[in-house]
Amino acid sequence: MYTQGLDVQGLEPAAPPDAALLEERFLKRVDAEEKIEPKDWMPARYRNTLIRQISQHAHSEIVGMLPEGNWITRAPTLLRKSILIAKVQDEGGHGAYLYSAAETLGVSRDQLIDQLLSGKAKYSSIFNYPTPTWADVGAIGWLVDGAAIMNQIPLCRCSYGPYARAMVRICREESFHQRQGYDLMLQLARGTAEQKRMAQEALNRWWWPALMMFGPPDAESMHGTDSQRWKIKRFSNDELRQKFVDFTVPQARFLELTLPDPLLRWNESAQRHEFGPVDWTEFNQVLKGNGPCNTERLAARREAHARGAWVREAAMAHAEKQRLRKTGLAA
Repeated sequence: MYTQGLDVQGLEPAAPPDAALLEERFLKRVDAEEKIEPKDWMPARYRNTLIRQISQHAHSEIVGMLPEGNWITRAPTLLRKSILIAKVQDEGGHGAYLYSAAETLGVSRDQLIDQLLSGKAKYSSIFNYPTPTWADVGAIGWLVDGAAIMNQIPLCRCSYGPYARAMVRICREESFHQRQGYDLMLQLARGTAEQKRMAQEALNRWWWPALMMFGPPDAESMHGTDSQRWKIKRFSNDELRQKFVDFTVPQARFLELTLPDPLLRWNESAQRHEFGPVDWTEFNQVLKGNGPCNTERLAARREAHARGAWVREAAMAHAEKQRLRKTGLAA
């Protein structure tokens, strides 16, 4: 009874709605805060924007394992080692969630990984900086993961359902990452003069790259307008950068560390902090592959991918064996 319409003969097939009508319906759903799901109609530009953003996010989580993973074997205590191992494992899991979310848009994980390894795909510029001391691990947790949370919490309300749901768990874990980083910086800041100096130097290294994490100024952002109209993003790059500065300044004050910006000051009338200009030339050079560790990061990922080939082959062989076994049982 539920398929009676399929049996009616002689009816002309209904004309498909035109693209303008489909997009109008799509935007009404977005404005009504309805989640767009993988099988729903969506504009090609929306799909492509999501693939670009989610895949870059996934790549950043995977590459982001490298700067801190470098310190697992050199962590000063067993507790710190176990915390760092857990954090690096979390980042790998975040990459897996996000690759899965991207796959719902019709792109394969193999395609995305090939784009990363070939250098075609981008990932966050922040991970192309070195971690010369143990304090850098703390600065990454405090500043880099803090900036990530500022960026990612609004994504829990992203209009695309699979991305929004993935972000809920990711943000919970990133909150832990930020707190352990701040705790590490607090212990160093309250330690010996040498430890406090090390913490200050790490802060000096990571402050400006952390501000660059939010992307170029709004006036130069290529995708910001569409992303906000489609409610993929809820805030502009500059708005998020300002929130991060306002949130972080009192934290630095509590640590008794100095943010490396002589122009930083509180604007009473605007009720926000004003800060110095970001060096966007450096940002663009890192994006183009000319950062301190771009070559090293991609080389490490390519080596890891090559070493993992036997695992992928074994998994595929096992899956094929299980398929044949089930086929035989069915026969």
